[in-house]
Amino acid sequence: MGFTVGLMDNKKVKFPFVMLIKRFVGPYKGYVVLNVLCNLLSTVFSLFSFALLIPILEILFKTSNAVYEYMPFSWDMSVIKNNAYCWVSRYIEQNGPMNTLMLLSVALIVLTFLKTFISYLASYFIIPMRSGIVRDLRNQLYRKVVDLHIGFFQKQRKGDIMSRMLGDVGEVESSIMSSVELLSKNPVMIIVYLSIMFLLSWRLTLFVMVVLPLAGFIMGRVGRSLKKSSKESQTQLGQLLSQIEETLSGLRVIKAFNAEHAVIRHFGKMNDNLRRVVNKMNRRYSLAHPMSEFLGTVTIAVVLFFGGVLILNDNSSLSASEFIYYLVIFYSIINPAKELSKAMYSVEKGLASLERIDVILSATNPLKAVTNPVAVKPFSKEIVYKDVWFKYEEDWVLKNINLTVPMGRTVALVGQSGSGKSTLVDLLPRFYDVTQGEITIDGVNVKNMSTYDLRSYMGNVNQEAILFNDTIYNNITFGVDNATEEQVIEAAKIANAHDFIMATEDGYQTNIGDKGGRLSGGQRQRISIARAILKNPPILILDEATSALDTESERLVQEALERLMKTRTTIVVAHRLSTIKNADEICVLKDGEIVERGSHAELISRDGVYKKLYNMQSF
Repeated sequence: MGFTVGLMDNKKVKFPFVMLIKRFVGPYKGYVVLNVLCNLLSTVFSLFSFALLIPILEILFKTSNAVYEYMPFSWDMSVIKNNAYCWVSRYIEQNGPMNTLMLLSVALIVLTFLKTFISYLASYFIIPMRSGIVRDLRNQLYRKVVDLHIGFFQKQRKGDIMSRMLGDVGEVESSIMSSVELLSKNPVMIIVYLSIMFLLSWRLTLFVMVVLPLAGFIMGRVGRSLKKSSKESQTQLGQLLSQIEETLSGLRVIKAFNAEHAVIRHFGKMNDNLRRVVNKMNRRYSLAHPMSEFLGTVTIAVVLFFGGVLILNDNSSLSASEFIYYLVIFYSIINPAKELSKAMYSVEKGLASLERIDVILSATNPLKAVTNPVAVKPFSKEIVYKDVWFKYEEDWVLKNINLTVPMGRTVALVGQSGSGKSTLVDLLPRFYDVTQGEITIDGVNVKNMSTYDLRSYMGNVNQEAILFNDTIYNNITFGVDNATEEQVIEAAKIANAHDFIMATEDGYQTNIGDKGGRLSGGQRQRISIARAILKNPPILILDEATSALDTESERLVQEALERLMKTRTTIVVAHRLSTIKNADEICVLKDGEIVERGSHAELISRDGVYKKLYNMQSF
């Protein structure tokens, strides 16, 4: 069996099933060894307990009057059987059949107890491996999601990524991991049981070996169809989660445009499609047990007939009681075989989810980490954009950008929407890499720094204040280790945030809700500024930090920003031109190019693009 992992470039890579085990089981080899050992011991005890049925049946039904003598021990099956019968017959002579029957019954109970207890130990040892593998997979996914560049998520739906991290990991846990125990236990039992069956009657067992694969082939046809259905259902679930996420994010717009019925109708269609696919998959999955039970019964009937013919024609070395023992062992194979086939169905379902997970895990980050990064030094000179060109896919977003930002100076970027302002500042912390040209800090190309060191230079305040469902204190200290309470309060005061924070019910320990929903826009922005102040970066990036605020909030935030900008090198993306009058240099972008640059007074006097933008806002 194999599975296919879909990579980002849509190439297909085949992995055998053994690779699946190697991929996950490595750190848990000790648990696997203990599990297999316990399964082997449990199977051996099971065989011995079944073997006791032969003398018990012969005592009950008096089917044998043979006389046995001890033979020198060897690993020959006939010698072992002879000596066991000899011991039982002598014990009967000395203690009577009733006491012998009691002894054998007690031995059967003891062996069954040992078998079931060791079987429990096998499960006991495999559980940490199952839960550990699922934990490792979740950790891998989360680390990968955090590590991937921002551009990856602009091409993916959030709901689909959530579906892969939750639904698909859950499917792997319920399908593949729940089958690991069956896959480690049942093959051992089947191999041991088949070995004993060969020793008892090789002709009958060869016949069984022909019949069983035919039944397995029929059941395997159903299993292969499950993988396709499972993959389709997880895709549908991802689309459903995306719809839910978009609905929650855009609920205000949905209600404003009276679009409730439209989104409900769309969601209903998607939900019906998911139901249809799940019904199809679960019906096929439910077919596994009755089909395997029926085929197992047919196989037993055929074996019973063939074995009976051999015994009746005196073509078999089996006695009647031994044939019953053979049938008991064979019947004991049926259940592991059914569980094994069910496990293979589950694995087929889980592999479809694993393929979807591997789309994320195998995604490559175009932001290549340098092998020997340049050691970080305190920022002391300038930031330089030199002949920078950039495009996301086809069209150029930035063209021939040349810009120098000296230390301690403030440079503002203005222009119409889509002119490339935000993209220009996103290139500095390497959210994306330049397509042509280079960006340097103090003469060092940013590509030659580690991303951690590079971003430690910078603090960001964005148009949308990104806060987390946590306390105000933890949001301010986010990404800053070992900050003292005094430092947090000082940062909040500088950001004009301390007063409103103290007015909340729990002060700095107040939980602000999802995305800071319990705060106003201006309050959220001031928390964001306090976070940047606490980080105390030498380079500050302000991306339209006041454009979404009312006049009063803008005044408070602008005061906080001016305090923050003192003694720092600042790049400002400005929507409201009134906020950047005091910038040392203003660069006007149009269609990805810098078309004008200078101070506010200089640009006004030129009567160019900047003055037109300024006059429009003034009007």
